[in-house]
Amino acid sequence: MAGRSRKRRKKKGGLAGAFIVAAAAAGITMLLTNGNPENAFVEVNERPLIMEPGEENSLELYGEAGAEEGSTDLPSAYDYREAGRSVPVKDQGALGTCWAFASLTALETSLTPGETLDFSEDHMSLNENFLLGQENGGEYTMSMAYLLSWQGPVLESQDPYGDKETVKGLKAAKHVQEIQILPERDFQAIKRAVYENGGVQSSLYTSLKDAKSRSQYYNEANSAYYYSGNADPNHDAVIVGWDDNYPKENFNEQPQGDGAFLCVNSWGEEFGQKGYFYVSYYDSNIGRSNISYTKVEENNNYQNIYQTDLCGWVGQMGYGEENAWFSNIYEARGKEVLSAAGFYAIGKDTAWEVYVAEQPEDGNGLKNKKKVAEGRFQNPGFYTVSFNEEIPLEQGQRYGIIVNIHSPGLVHPVAIEYDSGDGKCRIDLSDGEGYISQDGFKWSRAEEKQGCNICLKAYTKNR
Repeated sequence: MAGRSRKRRKKKGGLAGAFIVAAAAAGITMLLTNGNPENAFVEVNERPLIMEPGEENSLELYGEAGAEEGSTDLPSAYDYREAGRSVPVKDQGALGTCWAFASLTALETSLTPGETLDFSEDHMSLNENFLLGQENGGEYTMSMAYLLSWQGPVLESQDPYGDKETVKGLKAAKHVQEIQILPERDFQAIKRAVYENGGVQSSLYTSLKDAKSRSQYYNEANSAYYYSGNADPNHDAVIVGWDDNYPKENFNEQPQGDGAFLCVNSWGEEFGQKGYFYVSYYDSNIGRSNISYTKVEENNNYQNIYQTDLCGWVGQMGYGEENAWFSNIYEARGKEVLSAAGFYAIGKDTAWEVYVAEQPEDGNGLKNKKKVAEGRFQNPGFYTVSFNEEIPLEQGQRYGIIVNIHSPGLVHPVAIEYDSGDGKCRIDLSDGEGYISQDGFKWSRAEEKQGCNICLKAYTKNR
């Protein structure tokens, strides 16, 4: 999403005043707040909530909409049902839980056809760290936080939907280790993800409220939807196919050309073609935010996860440069082997190096580190990085995970959990020991100096 920014206004102390920018990374708008010492600025993720139908807001969209040329190695049409990869169509009812349904439906399709599971939307949307409630909507960063922290997914049979209660103490049925955010309006990337991996969670604006409502943008006879206005998205669905030759005449208002994505909704089989509908390539919002669940593993891949960010990626922090260092220090709960780390890439083509400090006494102790992995991520998202050597840990041993990250074009490349005051999540700053550095030698304590948790997880195996 192209964007406009407001000029910085200098305040005493040399720190920038608060201002809003529209970020190209992941199509997210962010708020930068002043008042943080150590010259590290915090960016608050201000992506609009995915509300339920009828709750319009007035955020302006920038950028040109339009379909892209077909790929020579992808079919001109694809329907995941014909490939035996479909999952049952679900019904969210009157609650504002489309974000949870879309997330878990996309996740379920990433397991088919080899495995078909039904995950619990109640357990996700009633998570104790989320403050919005099931009536008030949500967003994909919340579902990412829930899944990546292994709070879920749990099976629907363990926590059935619709009773407004959740079951605590359940173990995640799978471990989600990687979620990619595909480029905005990159239809070939979306198609390839659907074709190779499973459904892609995306967003659209709709004035429809449920399966029985009507809209000028929706052709009921053809189950075809096209909206060309400037309203922000208010509903999540899952892209599960496409047809490059889908006739533009099938829509109430004719778009610029043919072509549409096949989507599955969460309004039961009464909606559309037994729960499915087509959205024009030229729709204002489809394909702008695209979430693909790219690495889902068994729940015994690692025995332990160390983390401080149960609410996940809320904002960004950095030094006004493309490069920054960040770290979390943890204490081993038993005799374990340190095997991997997990962290967010805020932008595309992010380069990184991961280090381990085996006996850090404090922030300055992070200077004594050894490299255990390096690489580059093409897309924004969350990734798990395996180490080139496993490191044995004794019970009670402190260790530091350190990342040097470089995100081209971004000036605050470190993902953080932060109380932005938006009332979405419950933030706990007492559970972590995180650090940020401009050069990898002089470190600043994130919880104390910047008021945030560092989004950086560690994974271990028992020995």
